[in-house]
Amino acid sequence: MSGRPVAAQIEREFPGVWAWYGKATGSWWAMVRLGDGARLVEALNPEELRDAIVHARSWPWPR
Repeated sequence: MSGRPVAAQIEREFPGVWAWYGKATGSWWAMVRLGDGARLVEALNPEELRDAIVHARSWPWPR
């Protein structure tokens, strides 16, 4: 799975979100804008990252 094309698709699905695959961590990441700032979320795969973006305020990772 190539990280950049998948991350670019997620960014198209969620305007204003920055997404990437961390080769060193093996995790998927996104910086999500919230009304009062931004939140970094981490996920195991692109599908889970989409869920993390939608639920960024309550997403438990990273700790």
